[in-house]
Amino acid sequence: MTSSVLFLITSDPRTSARPAEAIRIAAGVGAWKKVDITVCLRGPAVLALGEYVDELVDEDNFVRYLPIIGEWGRPVFVPRGEPLLAGLGEATVAFEEIDEGRLAELAAHHHFVLRF
Repeated sequence: MTSSVLFLITSDPRTSARPAEAIRIAAGVGAWKKVDITVCLRGPAVLALGEYVDELVDEDNFVRYLPIIGEWGRPVFVPRGEPLLAGLGEATVAFEEIDEGRLAELAAHHHFVLRF
């Protein structure tokens, strides 16, 4: 059985390097194909999906590693109705809006949950 990890990223990428580092780690671990990776962005972390990330801390990690996560054929999950989604422009990867119940299911069905 393959282990699974949910990366729950909530930090503000405008002021913290944590979201960019979490994306880098998720892409790196997922590249091994020995762990099933799911990414959920909440709150200000959804800004990482935006077309223009040049004002975010460690923007190179978003530009380089977020497309790798997008290639896995699974969307990045975001909370339904997240207000910051409106100003993103064109999203760089596919995302799916989910409600709190679905997020709880995701957390319950993964072996590990890492929060950044």
